[in-house]
Amino acid sequence: MGFEIIKGDITRRKVDAIVNAANTRLLAGGGVCGAIFRAAGYDQLQAACDRVSPIRTGEAVSTPAFRLDAKIIIHTAGPIWQGGGSNEVELLKSCYTNSLALAKEQGCRSIAFPLISSGIYGVPLNVAMDCAKSAIEKFLATDDSLMIYLVLFG
Repeated sequence: MGFEIIKGDITRRKVDAIVNAANTRLLAGGGVCGAIFRAAGYDQLQAACDRVSPIRTGEAVSTPAFRLDAKIIIHTAGPIWQGGGSNEVELLKSCYTNSLALAKEQGCRSIAFPLISSGIYGVPLNVAMDCAKSAIEKFLATDDSLMIYLVLFG
């Protein structure tokens, strides 16, 4: 369907799947993760996350979206930047790839991503953007069944 980079609040997107830039234990955090937990309903979302955690860096799992205007939340754990020599780029790309595959498997037609690992996990913005665009464009080269949004905040 397509790919758009937009500015806004990911918790307000009307899409089938919203991606949460999660930690491996799927605990509520700060930044986009905290915003998603607050908007979805903290207690319900944490209970759902507890049933599917922990995950490894680069993996993706889903939970109901509860109070969000989406069908599901896909949680993916991005890498913590360690200078680029610890497979961070490939792990970050796998966050997008695995989230897209899960969205498709669950019948989604639209998905909204934050710029994964670009906040407190310290991936430089240009690296984070290149990884996101590369993984999304690779997916769209063989499958155009999803409308994909990369939602930048601030």
